[in-house]
Amino acid sequence: MLSDQQKQLLQRSGLELLHLDEPRLLAIAAGDILIPTLSDNELLEFLQVANALYRGGSALISDADYDFIFLAELKARHPHHPYLHSVEPETAFEGKTVELPSRMLSTEKAYSVEEILAWLERIRKAAEDINQPFDRLRFRATPKLDGFAAYDDGERLYTRGDGRRGTDISRVFERGLQVAGGDQRGLGAGEIVVQSSYFSANLADQFENARNFQASVVKEKALEPAVEEAIAAGAVVFYPFAALPCWEGCADELKNQLSQIIDQLYQAVDFDMDGIILEITDEELKQYMGATRHHHRWQIALKQNQETAQVRVLRIIPQTSRSGRVNPVAEVEPTRLSGALIQRATAHHYGMVESKGIGPGALIELTRSGEVIPKIVDVINPTVPDLPQRCPSCDSLLVRDGDYLFCPNSSGCPAQIAHSIEHFFRTLGNIDGFGPATIEKLYAHGVRSIQTIYGLTAEQFETMGFGPKQAENLVTQLLRSRTEAIEDWRFLAAFGVFRMAGGNCERLLRHYPLNEVFELTVDQLVAIEGFADKTAQVVIEGLLRIRTLYDHLDRLGFTLLATPRIDELQASGVLSPLAGKLLVFTGTMQHGSRAAMQAEAKKLGAKVGSAVTGKTDYLITGDEVGSTKLKAAESKGVAILTEQQYLDLIHNS
Repeated sequence: MLSDQQKQLLQRSGLELLHLDEPRLLAIAAGDILIPTLSDNELLEFLQVANALYRGGSALISDADYDFIFLAELKARHPHHPYLHSVEPETAFEGKTVELPSRMLSTEKAYSVEEILAWLERIRKAAEDINQPFDRLRFRATPKLDGFAAYDDGERLYTRGDGRRGTDISRVFERGLQVAGGDQRGLGAGEIVVQSSYFSANLADQFENARNFQASVVKEKALEPAVEEAIAAGAVVFYPFAALPCWEGCADELKNQLSQIIDQLYQAVDFDMDGIILEITDEELKQYMGATRHHHRWQIALKQNQETAQVRVLRIIPQTSRSGRVNPVAEVEPTRLSGALIQRATAHHYGMVESKGIGPGALIELTRSGEVIPKIVDVINPTVPDLPQRCPSCDSLLVRDGDYLFCPNSSGCPAQIAHSIEHFFRTLGNIDGFGPATIEKLYAHGVRSIQTIYGLTAEQFETMGFGPKQAENLVTQLLRSRTEAIEDWRFLAAFGVFRMAGGNCERLLRHYPLNEVFELTVDQLVAIEGFADKTAQVVIEGLLRIRTLYDHLDRLGFTLLATPRIDELQASGVLSPLAGKLLVFTGTMQHGSRAAMQAEAKKLGAKVGSAVTGKTDYLITGDEVGSTKLKAAESKGVAILTEQQYLDLIHNS
C-alpha cells in the first residue's frame, strides 16, 4: 500500500483515487499491468499521482519511466491532450500561493537526434520570418538538473507550483542554503540540488534517492540532522539556470558535435542530470517564437534513456494472449535498470527463444527504452531452452505455426476468455473499472462472457466480493458504456476479430453499415481497398464467430455514431474533392485540434494516415511543422497544402 508520506502528498496536492485503487496503482508502477490495458482515465490519474509523488520526494516510479513509458503512452494516444500541454505542478506546500515574478514553464522534450533536428528546422523557419540569418544564430546547451524547481527574486524563494503561482519557501535560505558557486541571490529560476558524490557517501543509506532528499530540504517541519549537515557542508545548493556551465555555438556545430556536447555537460557538474537543455540566445527571435501554455518554443530538452544491463535468465514463463498465442517472458535475476528493479524481460516469440538459446542460465542484455517490461537486445551466452508443449492456462496441447506457439482452445481457455473481455472494455473506451483485477475476480465466480457481465446487478457484484460502493460503480459504468456515444467502428473493433482493429473496421464501415457486415462475402470485402483475399477470408470467419455475441449486445441498445459512408455522401451531393483521398496532417492547427480536423476529413470521405508515403495525396501543414514529413512529401511528389489552403478546398468545393 501507499506509505503515510505518499498519502499525505496526494492529499496536499488535492488528488483522490477515482479510477484506480491502491493495489492497482502499485501494480501498474511495478509493471505487473501492461500500459495499453489502462483506460484513458486510469492512465491520466496514474500520471497525476506519479508526478505529485515524484515532485514531493516519495517517488512511485522513476522520472525516466514517467517520461519514456507513461507520458509517451498518453502522447501516442492523444497528442493534443491538455495534460501534455500544461505545466506539471509541483507538490503543494503549506502556505499561501502567490503569483510568481516570472512564469516558470516546463520544457518541450525530445528523445532522439531526429527530434532535435526538427526543432532546429522550426528555428530556421522562424529566423527566416524575421530576416535573421540562421547560420549566424548562437545556441546554448546546459545541463538539465534533476532537482527541485524554484524561483529566486532576490528577496523570496518560490516553488514552481503550476508555473504561474507558487508557494513561498524562503525558509530554505534562512536555514543556510547557499546559491551555487557563491553567486548572488535574485538570478531567477533554478533547482535545489544535492551533490551526487556527497549523497552517495553520506545520505544514500538514509534516503532512497536524491529527489527524496531534496524534498526534505524544502519541507515545513524541522530538518533532520543529516539534512542540516548537508546544507552546512555546502553540498545542497540553489543552482540558478543562468549560472550553469554551458556550451555555445552555431547550428552546424551543435549538429556535428552533439554527442561530445552531451558528454562534456554530464561531466561538468556533480549533480544528478536527466538530459541537456538547448536554446537560442537571440532575444528578438525568442520574443518572436514565444511560448505555448506548456513551454517556450525556443527551448528544448534532450532526454536519453538508453541504459542497458546484462543479467542471467532464471526461467522462461509462457503466457497465453487473447488470440491464443503463447508468448515467452524471461524471469531474470533482479537488477536495477533505469531506476527500476527489473525481474522480467520479454522475448518476441518462441522462434527467437529457440534460435538464440534463451533458456535458464543464459546471459542476456536488456534495455528499457520505452518499455515497462524490458526487451532482450542480445544474447551473450546462450543455453538450450525448453519449449512448452501445453497451454499454461488450460493445458491444451499447443500448435506451432512458424515462430509462434498457439493454444487452439479458444472457447475454453481461461486466459483467452479473460483477455478478450478486457479487450472489449478497453477498446470501447467509455467505461472504467473493468481492468484485469475485476475480470479475474468475475472469472473466478463463473462469469465467463461479456453478455453475462452486462446482466449483473449490484447485489450480484457484492456476492462476488466487491464492496457496496464499488458494486454500484460497476453497474453505473456498464450503463454508461451503453448510453455514452461511441463510434460504430470502435464498437465493432471491441469484439476482437482477427485483422479487424480500428482502422480496418472504420474502412469497412465506410462502405457498409454495421448491421450488414455479417452478411458480406469474401468478394465484397476484397473489393474494398486494404482487404486482400487471405485477410478477407479470415475476417469473414471471425465475424461469424462473434455474431451471436454481437446480436445479444446490440439488443442492449448501445449508442453508436455511424461512420459516414461514401455512397451516402455521393447521394447527398456533399461528397468533397477529398473523398477517397489519403491525407496526412502535421503541425499545430488553428482551425481546431489535429484530431478534430482528422475526424472532419473522414466525414468528407477522406482517409487519414500518420506517415507520408507514395500513396499520400495531400500533406496538410499547420504551425511548427518539422522537416521530416515535408521532405518526404517533396521527394514523393505529394501535394502540400497549408491549413488555409485545405480549408479553402473544403469550403469552396
